[in-house]
Amino acid sequence: MATAPAHAAAAIAAGEPALSHSRAGTRPARPRLGFPSKPSSRWAAISLPLGPRHAAPAAAAAKERVAEEEGPAWVELEPITSEQELDRALAEAQQLDIPIVLLWMASWCRKCIYLKPKLEKLAAEYHPRIRFYCVDVNAVPQKLVNRAGVTKMPSIQLWSDSQKQDEVIGGHKSWLVIDDIRRMIEREE
Repeated sequence: MATAPAHAAAAIAAGEPALSHSRAGTRPARPRLGFPSKPSSRWAAISLPLGPRHAAPAAAAAKERVAEEEGPAWVELEPITSEQELDRALAEAQQLDIPIVLLWMASWCRKCIYLKPKLEKLAAEYHPRIRFYCVDVNAVPQKLVNRAGVTKMPSIQLWSDSQKQDEVIGGHKSWLVIDDIRRMIEREE
């Protein structure tokens, strides 16, 4: 009968299962779910997330809480593709006596792409009081871009009474741009 190697004998003496490399012998030990922790305890247990049967009631409760809150989590920016659409949006806003925010962007502009979802969340905060639109400068006539005075992108403009009231050029970090937009909106209100 073959004897176990010295490291296996030491492992058995320490109370750990020995791993055998031969086919005839004991199975390798199952991997443990744990990690080394404090020197006083050899292993610490970890907690696994609840299974699908237990997670469903928690998800339903979270949905109820969201439904109880006012307003949506985000509002998609309405696209403007022509000068007539901009005129119609400005006329509606003037009739309702609310300002509008225009995001002038391009599909190739990385900062514009990063800023748009953050602006959609901001639009949800001001949803009934202010309308948010986006204009792709490559999809509209140059005459419209010149009318708005857009020279850099992303440009975020606040329009009220069919006139441009304020503008933020978003060439820096998006959270700073969002803060500037908030201040711009609060000055108007």
